[in-house]
This record gives sequence, structure tokens and C-alpha cells, in this order.
Amino acid sequence: MVSLASELLRPEVYPTPPGPIELVQTHLSLVFVTERYAYKVKKPVNFGFVDYTTVERRRYFCRREVDLNRRLCPDMYLGVAAIYQDPHGQLRLTEPDGEPPGTVVDYAVVMCRLPAQRMMDVLLAGGKVTEGMVAQIASCLARFHAEAETNEQIAVYGHPEAIGFNWEENFQQTKRYFGNTVFQEQFDAISAYAEGFLGGKRGLFLGRMERGRVRDGHGDLHSANVCFGDNLYIYDCIEFNERFRYLDVASDVAFMAMDLDFYGRPDLSRAFAEQYIRESGDDEVAELLPFYKCYRAYVRGKVESFPLEDPLALPEARERACQRAGRYFRLAHSYTRRLERPTVVITVGLIGTGKSTLARALAHRTGMEVVSSDEVRKRLQGLSADERRLEPFQGGIYSAEVSRLTYDEMFRQAGEVLAAGRSVLLDASFRRAEERARAVEVARAAGADFWAIECVASEATIRERLERRARDWPDASDARWELFPQIKGEHEPVREIPSRCHLVVDCSGLVGDALDTVVSAITN
Repeated sequence: MVSLASELLRPEVYPTPPGPIELVQTHLSLVFVTERYAYKVKKPVNFGFVDYTTVERRRYFCRREVDLNRRLCPDMYLGVAAIYQDPHGQLRLTEPDGEPPGTVVDYAVVMCRLPAQRMMDVLLAGGKVTEGMVAQIASCLARFHAEAETNEQIAVYGHPEAIGFNWEENFQQTKRYFGNTVFQEQFDAISAYAEGFLGGKRGLFLGRMERGRVRDGHGDLHSANVCFGDNLYIYDCIEFNERFRYLDVASDVAFMAMDLDFYGRPDLSRAFAEQYIRESGDDEVAELLPFYKCYRAYVRGKVESFPLEDPLALPEARERACQRAGRYFRLAHSYTRRLERPTVVITVGLIGTGKSTLARALAHRTGMEVVSSDEVRKRLQGLSADERRLEPFQGGIYSAEVSRLTYDEMFRQAGEVLAAGRSVLLDASFRRAEERARAVEVARAAGADFWAIECVASEATIRERLERRARDWPDASDARWELFPQIKGEHEPVREIPSRCHLVVDCSGLVGDALDTVVSAITN
């Protein structure tokens, strides 16, 4: 494979002048990216769940990859090229699906090259993915699932025993990474969660089999396999093992939602899942998301660990893979952490510190209901949530009287949520000790647990956020930078709440980092 890799870096191997050639390596493939095309050669590996060890198997799976991916990308997958020896013993590539005039040594999937700068993972890293973009993916996926094949043979892969087999296979294949990328505590919690969910929701899984929710899906739907080019491209589905592609559609949805969580964008994760549910009419997806997110994060942790054993991987690639694998395993672990008892969580902090962003992410992760002071305040005044009101400091709808009424209504709603046995998150500034004390009393009266999450950020970060919010209206919040000094001046430090239920979180960076800290603190 090493010699084949070096040979395919030579321009004369290609049927047309390739221009510059770049080699991109994954745990399963070598991808040679030329000026106009990409040539994907499968490595002769056997990981148990995938076996590419013979030329004939690689030829077969190259053909399957083209045929299956044409379901979503009919114009991107051009065919299969043979790699053959010419009469002089030199390697050559045929045109897609062309006849080789010499001895075949291997095969390559031929694809149109996609713009690297428009890959979804690149856009996510640059903060350039919008709710509209993830809604586009959700709509496309809902249509794909509606048309995807299903039958009795496919449906059996949604059976709890089949799903449990996949979990167990992953557990066995990751034990060699214990103490490196995954740790015993994580493994124990995840395995117990998976077993409990499969047993407790057996009827749900069986019902989805009967209702045709198990389909021939994608199987590998994460951001690195999506491109926003001239069209939306969702590519590189699983071709090597039907067991991973025959799945409950909720598993495909959860893969993308999990990956958005991984990139610190739980807001996009929530928007994506909600759009899919609207488009598909499949309300049960919401109930299954945490379970399948946990599964998908664990699988990604396993896959990212493979370069640690790859002799072709460079040291820096191994280190990068180790870090990413650890993050995926931590994310998988976080999905198992649930609130065991009704809980009241309040956010505390100055404007622009990221309270609402963290609140929405925390609610999405834990299932808590959010009561937002910005939305309650405007609703009480007969305004829409995104109607802008640039009031003076403590004036208009931000007067002391309106603020008192707003907190009264928030506490009333919190009481209703707690009475129903659920947890509630009060998204407000809680700048005054009196307001925080009332929240503690609401929790005490309901016999609920209580947490105060104090969000902090640098003033430079706060200013940048507030100025960006003013440009990117609409938003329920009317906070702006010129009010910051006055608001900061009246903020009462948190001294009355015991440290055991008061958590200070730096929200200057990605919300995902702060979210992991909070989830670990407030859950079991």
C-alpha cells in the first residue's frame, strides 16, 4: 500500500493531466485529490466490521460505494477506475468504469472534487454554519428517508437485540484504548445507560420496526461528509457493512445532531432535529436522540482512536486523533448523565456573558424546560419576543416594576413545571440577592434540587457579542454595550448561595466546553 500510495502521487498515472495531487488519509482509505477529481483507494484492512483484504472485495465495495452514494449525490460519483500495470510495468488509472488494458492491481472510486472551503466541518470551525443550512440538511434527509428502502429483512436491524449487538461490538473494540482515549468510569456509565435504555424502551424499538422507521439509510452522517457547494452534497455513506446502514432513521438524525454538539453548536443541533421532526412527522425521534447520540459519539471515539495503531499515520496525526477521540468519548458519557430529581437551575451574570446560549444548550442536553426572562418580559407587555425596545437603563419595559412582574411570572411558571415532576431552567440575570433567594425558595417548596450557574466572560468578549447581536437582530434580548457599565455597577455578588450548588463557568469560549462542565456538576 505504501508503494501504491507513492505511485498514485505521480501525474503520469492519471488518464488526464491531474494538476497538483494531494493525499488525504483516513483509517479506511487513501484519497488522492487532483485539480478536478478525487480518487479513493481502499486500504487492505480488516477491522472485523469491515474487510477490504482482497482486491476482489475492494472492487466490489468500490462499486457499492458509487451505487449507494448516487442516491443522494447522483452527479458527484463518476464510477470506479481500475489501477493496472501497463506493458512497461508502470501503474496507470483507467477512466471511470473504463476497461483496463493490463493487469489490475487495485480499484479507486472516482468523484468530482468538492470545494474544501465549503465542507461543513470547515464551516463549523469558522462559525459559518447557520440554522438555515442545517434545516436544509434536515429537509433533504427527511425526503431521503421517506424514499429509502425498507422491508422485513431491513427492519430486523432495528430490533433491540441487533442494536445491542452493535453496542457490544463497539465496547469490545475499544477496550484496547482504555486509559488512553476512553476510561473505565466512562465505559461503565455508557454501558449501563445503553443496557437500561434498550430494556426500558423495548416496546418503542419494536413499534418503530412495525411502522417502517428502520430503513436503508446513510450510516455515517457527520459534518465531514457534507458540503455546501453549488448544491448540497451529503456523501460517503456506509457501503462496507449493511448492518451499519440498515438503521432506525433516528440514528442518522442523531449522528448529525451529535456532531453539531461536538463542535459546540447545540443550538444548531436542536434546530436540525426540530426541522427533521417537522418535515418527517416522526415525533418519536426526540425520545430516541440522547440514546443514539451516545451511540454515535462512542463510535466516533472508536474510529478516531484507530490512527493510534496505524503504521502509516504521522505522529502529529496520532496526537490529533487521540485528542479528538477523547472528546468524543467524553461527549458520549455526557449523554448518559440525567437529572435524577426535579431541579431548579438559574443563570446568573452580566449581559453578554452567554447565559441564554448556555441555558438553551443545557436544556437541549438534559431535557429541562426553559423559562426566559427576555421572552416573559415582552409577552407581559404585549410584545413579540423579537421586537426591539431600546429603553434607557431601568426605563420602560426594564423598569423595576416590570422586572418584578417578570420574575413573579417566571417563578409561577417554574412552580407549574415542578408540580408536573419536571426540571426547570430560569434564564435571567438574577443580579440581585433577593431574586436569587426567591428562586431558592421555589425549589425548596417543591422539594427540588437547586443550582445557580454563574456565567462570566472577559469584557472584550462581552463587547464583541453585544455589538454582533445589535448587527444580527432579531433577538429576544435588548442588551447593548452602552448599558454595560451601569448594569455591572448594580450587580450584587453571589454570597448567599452555598458553594455546593453555586457553579462559576467561564463562557468566553465554545459553549460546548462550558456545557460539559455544567452537565458534569448538576447530573448524577
